[in-house]
Amino acid sequence: MSATLLQSDIKSLPFLHRGKVRDIYAVGDDKLLVVQTDRLSAFDVIMTDPIPGKGEVLTTVSNFWFDKLQHVIPNHLTGIDPESVVKTETDRAQVRGRAFVTKKLKPLPIEAIVRGYLVGSGWKDYQKTGSVCGIKLPAGLREAEKLPQPLFTPSTKAAVGDHDENISFAQVVELLGDTRAKEVRDATLALYVEAANYAATKGIIIADTKFEFGVDGAGKLYLIDEALTPDSSRFWPADQYHIGSNPPSFDKQFVRDWLESSGWNKRAPAPRVPQDVLQKTADKYREALVKLTGT
Repeated sequence: MSATLLQSDIKSLPFLHRGKVRDIYAVGDDKLLVVQTDRLSAFDVIMTDPIPGKGEVLTTVSNFWFDKLQHVIPNHLTGIDPESVVKTETDRAQVRGRAFVTKKLKPLPIEAIVRGYLVGSGWKDYQKTGSVCGIKLPAGLREAEKLPQPLFTPSTKAAVGDHDENISFAQVVELLGDTRAKEVRDATLALYVEAANYAATKGIIIADTKFEFGVDGAGKLYLIDEALTPDSSRFWPADQYHIGSNPPSFDKQFVRDWLESSGWNKRAPAPRVPQDVLQKTADKYREALVKLTGT
């Protein structure tokens, strides 16, 4: 495993953007270098302390899913070795095992969230309203129960430091147009069902996840960003799953739970996360990687 990377500093390519987790550089006019750092974002705030090895886990898991699901929808990967597009050993060390070279696409302005189980903010919403993100559900469902069918519950894509907000499908239609909105919804649900069915064979329940999409100049839709990682998904061990309680997760929920219990007001700056919580979170990420991919 390489050294922990909180923030990249690639000298041999033009820097474009720093997100919550990923740093992006230009590779010519039509491609991007996407570096997955070890930064952790929780409640839309970037933690001061990185998670050891996190960027490499995200990259390996994403590559696995991009390959496995490419028959559902094409993705943004080019197949170019990230180390081949930078010039110095210092730069190569920063991209090794933790970067993609991708097509340069126009991201859609939504996060495509899909929920298969009643948990988290969805459970809170259901308790108050009998619905999740405005979608009416049968009465009497319990926490962590599998939903009658997966729900497409999109949100806005907020800037760093701002909070994403749930939006209705009608609002997605306003943003994207009717045809594109339906295409994104159908792709999101198809990706989730296929991934969830595979993960179940590996002893993992994918309770929910989020995808991001982009389009090329011809309007073709692609899966972008990352896919079905412990950062973007809620993974549960199937052998510890019981309806009525929230199972322990193979994801950043561990550190989110610690933050919830710390009394933090969920605004920047975040509190310093204890070393044992960071390490336990790293262990959870790696356990998910091994279970899903065998790597």
